[in-house]
Amino acid sequence: MTGVLSLDDFVTEARAWLATVAKPRTETVWGEGDDSVAVFENWTEDEERAETDRIRAYEQAKFDAGFGPITWPAEHGGRGLPTAHLLAFRRVEAEFDVPRRTEMFPVTQQLIAPTVAQWGTPEQKDQYVRAMLRTDLIACQLFSETEAGSDLAAVRTKATRREDGRWVLDGHKVWTSGARIADLGVAVTRTEPGSVKHAGLTVFLVPMGAEGVTVRPIRQMTGGSSFNEVYLDGVVLDDAYRLGPEGAGWKVALTVLASERLDSGNLGLENADHAVELARNLGRPLGELERDRVADLVTRSYVQRLTGMRVAAAVVAGEDPGPEASLGKLLATDTMARTSEVARELLGPTLTTRTGGWGTWAWTEHVLGAPGYRIAGGTDEIQHNIVAERVLGLPREPRA
Repeated sequence: MTGVLSLDDFVTEARAWLATVAKPRTETVWGEGDDSVAVFENWTEDEERAETDRIRAYEQAKFDAGFGPITWPAEHGGRGLPTAHLLAFRRVEAEFDVPRRTEMFPVTQQLIAPTVAQWGTPEQKDQYVRAMLRTDLIACQLFSETEAGSDLAAVRTKATRREDGRWVLDGHKVWTSGARIADLGVAVTRTEPGSVKHAGLTVFLVPMGAEGVTVRPIRQMTGGSSFNEVYLDGVVLDDAYRLGPEGAGWKVALTVLASERLDSGNLGLENADHAVELARNLGRPLGELERDRVADLVTRSYVQRLTGMRVAAAVVAGEDPGPEASLGKLLATDTMARTSEVARELLGPTLTTRTGGWGTWAWTEHVLGAPGYRIAGGTDEIQHNIVAERVLGLPREPRA
Protein backbone atom coordinates (compact mmCIF):
# COMPACT_ATOMS: atom_id res chain seq x y z
CA MET A 1 0.00 0.00 0.00
CA THR A 2 2.65 2.47 -1.08
CA GLY A 3 2.51 5.44 -3.41
CA VAL A 4 0.98 8.89 -3.17
CA LEU A 5 -2.80 9.03 -2.97
CA SER A 6 -4.89 12.12 -3.37
CA LEU A 7 -6.19 13.31 -0.04
CA ASP A 8 -9.81 12.58 -1.05
CA ASP A 9 -8.99 9.02 -2.12
CA PHE A 10 -7.01 8.46 1.06
CA VAL A 11 -9.86 9.67 3.26
CA THR A 12 -12.29 7.40 1.43
CA GLU A 13 -9.96 4.44 1.91
CA ALA A 14 -9.46 5.26 5.60
CA ARG A 15 -13.17 5.65 6.30
CA ALA A 16 -13.92 2.33 4.59
CA TRP A 17 -11.31 0.51 6.69
CA LEU A 18 -12.41 2.12 9.95
CA ALA A 19 -15.98 1.01 9.25
CA THR A 20 -14.77 -2.61 9.32
CA VAL A 21 -13.24 -2.36 12.81
CA ALA A 22 -15.38 0.17 14.72
CA LYS A 23 -18.83 1.65 14.91
CA PRO A 24 -19.41 5.29 13.99
CA ARG A 25 -19.17 7.57 17.00
CA THR A 26 -22.65 8.86 17.69
CA GLU A 27 -23.35 12.25 19.19
CA THR A 28 -22.95 12.09 22.96
CA VAL A 29 -26.20 12.28 24.87
CA TRP A 30 -25.86 14.06 28.19
CA GLY A 31 -26.48 11.68 31.07
CA GLU A 32 -25.68 8.50 29.14
CA GLY A 33 -22.52 6.41 28.97
CA ASP A 34 -19.25 6.91 30.82
CA ASP A 35 -18.93 10.26 32.62
CA SER A 36 -15.20 9.95 33.33
CA VAL A 37 -13.17 13.14 32.96
CA ALA A 38 -10.09 11.77 34.72
CA VAL A 39 -6.74 13.28 33.79
CA PHE A 40 -4.88 10.22 35.15
CA GLU A 41 -6.69 6.90 35.35
CA ASN A 42 -6.84 5.04 38.67
CA TRP A 43 -6.18 1.56 37.35
CA THR A 44 -4.63 -1.38 39.10
CA GLU A 45 -1.70 -2.98 37.31
CA ASP A 46 -3.98 -5.71 35.92
CA GLU A 47 -6.49 -3.12 34.70
CA GLU A 48 -3.74 -1.02 33.11
CA ARG A 49 -2.31 -4.06 31.35
CA ALA A 50 -5.74 -5.19 30.10
CA GLU A 51 -6.53 -1.73 28.73
CA THR A 52 -3.09 -1.49 27.13
CA ASP A 53 -3.63 -4.84 25.40
CA ARG A 54 -7.04 -3.69 24.13
CA ILE A 55 -5.60 -0.51 22.65
CA ARG A 56 -2.57 -2.39 21.32
CA ALA A 57 -4.80 -4.80 19.35
CA TYR A 58 -6.39 -1.84 17.56
CA GLU A 59 -3.03 -0.14 16.92
CA GLN A 60 -1.61 -3.35 15.46
CA ALA A 61 -4.61 -3.77 13.17
CA LYS A 62 -4.25 -0.16 12.08
CA PHE A 63 -0.55 -0.68 11.37
CA ASP A 64 -1.20 -3.84 9.36
CA ALA A 65 -3.86 -2.06 7.28
CA GLY A 66 -1.42 0.73 6.35
CA PHE A 67 -2.82 3.44 8.60
CA GLY A 68 -0.22 3.35 11.38
CA PRO A 69 2.98 5.30 10.68
CA ILE A 70 1.45 6.98 7.63
CA THR A 71 4.28 9.47 7.08
CA TRP A 72 7.10 7.01 7.75
CA PRO A 73 9.03 5.22 4.96
CA ALA A 74 8.06 1.72 3.90
CA GLU A 75 11.07 0.16 5.66
CA HIS A 76 9.38 0.97 8.98
CA GLY A 77 5.91 -0.07 7.86
CA GLY A 78 4.82 3.36 6.67
CA ARG A 79 3.52 4.73 3.40
CA GLY A 80 5.69 7.83 2.94
CA LEU A 81 2.63 10.06 2.65
CA PRO A 82 2.57 13.78 3.51
CA THR A 83 1.67 14.97 7.00
CA ALA A 84 -1.63 16.26 5.62
CA HIS A 85 -2.71 12.63 5.14
CA LEU A 86 -1.87 11.80 8.76
CA LEU A 87 -3.92 14.75 10.03
CA ALA A 88 -6.77 13.77 7.72
CA PHE A 89 -6.73 10.22 9.10
CA ARG A 90 -6.92 11.51 12.67
CA ARG A 91 -9.99 13.59 11.77
CA VAL A 92 -11.70 10.58 10.19
CA GLU A 93 -10.64 8.30 13.06
CA ALA A 94 -12.38 10.68 15.49
CA GLU A 95 -15.67 9.82 13.75
CA PHE A 96 -15.43 6.21 14.98
CA ASP A 97 -15.62 4.58 18.39
CA VAL A 98 -12.03 3.32 18.49
CA PRO A 99 -10.08 2.74 21.74
CA ARG A 100 -8.85 5.92 23.35
CA ARG A 101 -5.07 5.83 23.48
CA THR A 102 -3.43 6.11 26.87
CA GLU A 103 -0.28 8.18 27.35
CA MET A 104 2.04 5.24 26.68
CA PHE A 105 1.07 4.99 23.03
CA PRO A 106 2.09 8.50 21.90
CA VAL A 107 5.18 8.18 24.12
CA THR A 108 6.16 4.97 22.32
CA GLN A 109 5.13 5.86 18.76
CA GLN A 110 5.69 9.62 18.60
CA LEU A 111 8.53 10.22 21.06
CA ILE A 112 10.70 7.14 21.49
CA ALA A 113 10.44 5.50 18.06
CA PRO A 114 11.56 8.67 16.19
CA THR A 115 14.42 9.09 18.65
CA VAL A 116 15.65 5.53 18.03
CA ALA A 117 15.26 6.11 14.28
CA GLN A 118 17.47 9.21 14.53
CA TRP A 119 20.10 8.06 17.01
CA GLY A 120 20.03 4.27 16.92
CA THR A 121 22.48 1.91 15.29
CA PRO A 122 21.25 -0.02 12.24
CA GLU A 123 20.69 -3.03 14.51
CA GLN A 124 18.68 -0.95 16.99
CA LYS A 125 16.56 0.53 14.22
CA ASP A 126 15.79 -2.94 12.85
CA GLN A 127 14.98 -4.31 16.29
CA TYR A 128 12.97 -1.48 17.82
CA VAL A 129 11.53 1.12 15.46
CA ARG A 130 8.97 -0.99 13.60
CA ALA A 131 8.12 -2.89 16.81
CA MET A 132 7.43 0.41 18.61
CA LEU A 133 5.40 1.87 15.77
CA ARG A 134 3.26 -1.28 15.73
CA THR A 135 3.22 -1.27 19.58
CA ASP A 136 4.63 -4.77 19.77
CA LEU A 137 6.92 -3.03 22.26
CA ILE A 138 5.79 -0.32 24.69
CA ALA A 139 8.35 2.19 26.00
CA CYS A 140 8.45 4.60 28.94
CA GLN A 141 10.66 7.57 29.80
CA LEU A 142 13.16 7.28 32.64
CA PHE A 143 14.06 10.96 32.80
CA SER A 144 12.97 12.70 36.01
CA GLU A 145 14.71 12.23 39.35
CA THR A 146 13.74 13.28 42.86
CA GLU A 147 16.70 15.62 43.40
CA ALA A 148 16.85 16.90 39.83
CA GLY A 149 13.19 17.84 39.41
CA SER A 150 12.53 19.08 35.88
CA ASP A 151 16.20 19.91 35.33
CA LEU A 152 17.10 16.97 33.14
CA ALA A 153 20.72 18.09 33.00
CA ALA A 154 21.02 17.53 36.79
CA VAL A 155 20.45 13.76 36.68
CA ARG A 156 22.50 11.67 39.11
CA THR A 157 21.75 8.15 37.88
CA LYS A 158 25.16 6.71 37.02
CA ALA A 159 26.23 4.33 34.30
CA THR A 160 29.70 2.88 34.81
CA ARG A 161 31.51 1.00 32.07
CA ARG A 162 33.19 -2.24 33.11
CA GLU A 163 36.34 -3.71 31.66
CA ASP A 164 34.30 -6.19 29.62
CA GLY A 165 32.56 -3.28 27.86
CA ARG A 166 29.24 -3.69 29.61
CA TRP A 167 27.55 -0.96 31.65
CA VAL A 168 26.23 -0.95 35.22
CA LEU A 169 23.35 1.45 35.95
CA ASP A 170 22.57 2.70 39.45
CA GLY A 171 20.00 5.34 40.27
CA HIS A 172 16.42 6.30 40.96
CA LYS A 173 13.85 7.65 38.49
CA VAL A 174 10.46 9.08 39.40
CA TRP A 175 7.08 10.11 37.90
CA THR A 176 7.36 7.38 35.26
CA SER A 177 4.04 6.69 33.54
CA GLY A 178 3.44 3.14 32.36
CA ALA A 179 6.50 1.64 34.03
CA ARG A 180 4.44 -1.34 35.23
CA ILE A 181 3.52 -2.42 31.71
CA ALA A 182 6.40 -1.06 29.59
CA ASP A 183 8.86 -3.35 27.84
CA LEU A 184 11.64 -0.76 27.60
CA GLY A 185 12.62 2.39 29.43
CA VAL A 186 14.67 5.19 27.90
CA ALA A 187 17.05 6.30 30.67
CA VAL A 188 19.24 9.38 30.84
CA THR A 189 22.38 8.64 32.87
CA ARG A 190 25.65 10.33 33.82
CA THR A 191 28.60 8.40 32.41
CA GLU A 192 31.44 10.86 33.11
CA PRO A 193 32.24 11.17 36.83
CA GLY A 194 32.57 14.81 37.86
CA SER A 195 30.74 16.14 34.81
CA VAL A 196 28.01 18.69 35.36
CA LYS A 197 24.84 19.81 33.63
CA HIS A 198 24.58 18.86 29.95
CA ALA A 199 28.02 17.28 29.65
CA GLY A 200 28.78 13.64 30.34
CA LEU A 201 25.25 12.26 29.79
CA THR A 202 24.44 9.05 27.92
CA VAL A 203 21.07 7.47 27.09
CA PHE A 204 20.29 3.76 27.40
CA LEU A 205 17.40 1.50 26.39
CA VAL A 206 16.66 -0.42 29.59
CA PRO A 207 14.66 -3.69 29.47
CA MET A 208 12.12 -3.17 32.25
CA GLY A 209 12.32 -6.86 33.15
CA ALA A 210 16.08 -6.78 33.66
CA GLU A 211 17.55 -7.89 36.97
CA GLY A 212 17.93 -4.89 39.27
CA VAL A 213 14.95 -2.94 37.89
CA THR A 214 12.28 -2.35 40.55
CA VAL A 215 9.01 -0.49 39.90
CA ARG A 216 7.09 1.01 42.82
CA PRO A 217 3.74 2.75 42.19
CA ILE A 218 3.27 6.25 43.63
CA ARG A 219 -0.06 6.86 45.32
CA GLN A 220 -1.64 10.12 44.17
CA MET A 221 -4.22 12.54 45.57
CA THR A 222 -6.85 10.80 43.45
CA GLY A 223 -6.18 7.52 45.24
CA GLY A 224 -4.78 5.84 42.14
CA SER A 225 -1.23 5.16 40.97
CA SER A 226 -0.66 6.39 37.43
CA PHE A 227 3.01 7.15 38.10
CA ASN A 228 5.85 5.07 39.42
CA GLU A 229 9.29 5.20 40.95
CA VAL A 230 11.86 3.09 39.13
CA TYR A 231 14.97 1.90 40.98
CA LEU A 232 18.02 0.83 38.99
CA ASP A 233 20.24 -1.22 41.30
CA GLY A 234 23.27 -2.64 39.56
CA VAL A 235 21.47 -3.15 36.24
CA VAL A 236 23.99 -4.68 33.81
CA LEU A 237 23.54 -3.82 30.13
CA ASP A 238 25.51 -4.66 27.02
CA ASP A 239 26.77 -1.68 25.03
CA ALA A 240 24.15 -2.61 22.41
CA TYR A 241 21.58 -0.94 24.69
CA ARG A 242 23.33 2.44 24.52
CA LEU A 243 21.33 4.89 22.39
CA GLY A 244 23.48 7.44 20.63
CA PRO A 245 27.16 8.23 21.23
CA GLU A 246 28.63 8.11 24.71
CA GLY A 247 28.43 11.60 26.20
CA ALA A 248 25.81 12.80 23.70
CA GLY A 249 22.85 12.03 25.96
CA TRP A 250 21.68 15.63 26.16
CA LYS A 251 21.19 15.81 22.38
CA VAL A 252 19.38 12.46 22.38
CA ALA A 253 17.11 13.58 25.22
CA LEU A 254 16.31 16.84 23.41
CA THR A 255 15.01 14.80 20.48
CA VAL A 256 12.48 13.19 22.82
CA LEU A 257 11.56 16.50 24.47
CA ALA A 258 11.07 18.28 21.15
CA SER A 259 8.58 15.62 20.05
CA GLU A 260 6.85 15.90 23.43
CA ARG A 261 6.27 19.63 22.99
CA LEU A 262 4.83 19.11 19.51
CA ASP A 263 2.44 16.47 20.86
CA SER A 264 0.98 18.53 23.72
CA GLY A 265 -1.29 20.83 21.71
CA ASN A 266 -4.56 18.94 22.26
CA LEU A 267 -4.15 18.07 25.93
CA GLY A 268 -7.20 18.86 28.01
CA LEU A 269 -9.49 19.99 25.21
CA GLU A 270 -11.91 17.06 25.42
CA ASN A 271 -12.57 17.67 29.11
CA ALA A 272 -12.92 21.41 28.48
CA ASP A 273 -15.71 20.55 26.04
CA HIS A 274 -17.30 18.36 28.73
CA ALA A 275 -17.26 21.31 31.14
CA VAL A 276 -19.09 23.47 28.60
CA GLU A 277 -21.68 20.71 28.15
CA LEU A 278 -22.03 20.58 31.93
CA ALA A 279 -22.93 24.28 31.88
CA ARG A 280 -25.54 23.66 29.16
CA ASN A 281 -27.14 20.80 31.10
CA LEU A 282 -26.99 22.13 34.63
CA GLY A 283 -30.77 22.46 34.85
CA ARG A 284 -30.71 26.06 36.05
CA PRO A 285 -29.78 29.49 34.70
CA LEU A 286 -26.12 30.42 35.06
CA GLY A 287 -25.08 33.34 37.20
CA GLU A 288 -23.05 36.20 35.75
CA LEU A 289 -19.76 34.91 37.17
CA GLU A 290 -20.52 31.40 35.91
CA ARG A 291 -21.28 32.67 32.40
CA ASP A 292 -18.06 34.65 32.44
CA ARG A 293 -16.01 31.60 33.51
CA VAL A 294 -17.57 29.37 30.85
CA ALA A 295 -17.08 31.97 28.11
CA ASP A 296 -13.45 32.39 29.15
CA LEU A 297 -12.91 28.62 28.94
CA VAL A 298 -14.48 28.46 25.48
CA THR A 299 -12.29 31.32 24.27
CA ARG A 300 -9.08 29.90 25.67
CA SER A 301 -9.77 26.41 24.34
CA TYR A 302 -10.22 27.93 20.87
CA VAL A 303 -6.88 29.72 21.25
CA GLN A 304 -5.27 26.40 22.14
CA ARG A 305 -6.88 24.73 19.12
CA LEU A 306 -5.77 27.51 16.78
CA THR A 307 -2.23 27.32 18.14
CA GLY A 308 -2.23 23.57 17.52
CA MET A 309 -3.43 24.19 13.97
CA ARG A 310 -0.55 26.60 13.39
CA VAL A 311 1.91 23.96 14.55
CA ALA A 312 0.27 21.39 12.27
CA ALA A 313 0.31 23.82 9.33
CA ALA A 314 4.04 24.43 9.81
CA VAL A 315 4.75 20.70 9.92
CA VAL A 316 2.62 20.08 6.81
CA ALA A 317 4.56 22.83 5.01
CA GLY A 318 7.84 21.16 5.95
CA GLU A 319 8.86 23.94 8.33
CA ASP A 320 10.00 23.87 11.93
CA PRO A 321 7.21 25.12 14.22
CA GLY A 322 7.93 28.46 15.85
CA PRO A 323 7.00 29.85 19.27
CA GLU A 324 3.58 28.19 19.16
CA ALA A 325 5.20 24.78 19.75
CA SER A 326 6.82 26.05 22.95
CA LEU A 327 3.55 27.61 24.09
CA GLY A 328 1.47 24.47 23.53
CA LYS A 329 2.22 22.86 26.90
CA LEU A 330 1.53 26.11 28.79
CA LEU A 331 -1.78 26.57 26.98
CA ALA A 332 -2.76 22.98 27.77
CA THR A 333 -2.09 23.25 31.51
CA ASP A 334 -3.93 26.58 31.59
CA THR A 335 -6.95 24.99 29.89
CA MET A 336 -6.94 22.15 32.41
CA ALA A 337 -6.77 24.55 35.36
CA ARG A 338 -9.63 26.68 34.04
CA THR A 339 -11.68 23.57 33.28
CA SER A 340 -11.38 22.62 36.95
CA GLU A 341 -12.39 26.15 37.98
CA VAL A 342 -15.52 25.95 35.83
CA ALA A 343 -16.48 22.55 37.26
CA ARG A 344 -16.01 23.81 40.83
CA GLU A 345 -18.03 26.95 40.10
CA LEU A 346 -20.91 25.08 38.49
CA LEU A 347 -21.17 22.10 40.83
CA GLY A 348 -20.40 23.62 44.20
CA PRO A 349 -20.85 21.04 47.00
CA THR A 350 -22.08 18.34 44.59
CA LEU A 351 -18.55 18.14 43.22
CA THR A 352 -17.34 16.52 46.44
CA THR A 353 -20.48 14.58 47.38
CA ARG A 354 -21.11 11.15 45.88
CA THR A 355 -24.82 11.66 45.15
CA GLY A 356 -24.99 9.18 42.29
CA GLY A 357 -25.68 12.00 39.88
CA TRP A 358 -24.18 11.65 36.41
CA GLY A 359 -21.35 14.04 35.64
CA THR A 360 -20.92 15.45 39.15
CA TRP A 361 -18.67 13.40 41.45
CA ALA A 362 -16.64 12.32 38.40
CA TRP A 363 -15.14 15.81 38.25
CA THR A 364 -13.15 15.19 41.45
CA GLU A 365 -10.76 13.12 39.31
CA HIS A 366 -10.12 16.13 37.07
CA VAL A 367 -9.78 18.67 39.88
CA LEU A 368 -7.26 16.49 41.72
CA GLY A 369 -5.42 15.27 38.61
CA ALA A 370 -5.07 18.44 36.51
CA PRO A 371 -2.37 20.08 38.69
CA GLY A 372 -0.11 17.14 37.86
CA TYR A 373 0.29 18.39 34.30
CA ARG A 374 1.98 21.53 35.60
CA ILE A 375 4.83 19.11 36.41
CA ALA A 376 4.45 16.33 33.80
CA GLY A 377 6.40 16.86 30.60
CA GLY A 378 8.38 19.75 32.08
CA THR A 379 7.13 22.17 34.72
CA ASP A 380 5.43 25.43 33.81
CA GLU A 381 8.48 27.25 35.16
CA ILE A 382 10.78 25.37 32.79
CA GLN A 383 8.42 26.07 29.87
CA HIS A 384 8.41 29.78 30.77
CA ASN A 385 12.21 29.76 30.74
CA ILE A 386 12.23 28.10 27.31
CA VAL A 387 9.86 30.71 25.90
CA ALA A 388 11.73 33.60 27.52
CA GLU A 389 15.25 32.53 26.61
CA ARG A 390 14.86 30.62 23.33
CA VAL A 391 11.84 32.35 21.79
CA LEU A 392 11.96 35.92 23.09
CA GLY A 393 15.74 36.04 23.42
CA LEU A 394 15.68 37.39 26.97
CA PRO A 395 18.77 37.09 29.20
CA ARG A 396 19.23 33.73 30.89
CA GLU A 397 18.43 33.37 34.56
CA PRO A 398 21.43 33.87 36.87
CA ARG A 399 23.12 30.55 37.58
CA ALA A 400 24.64 29.60 40.92
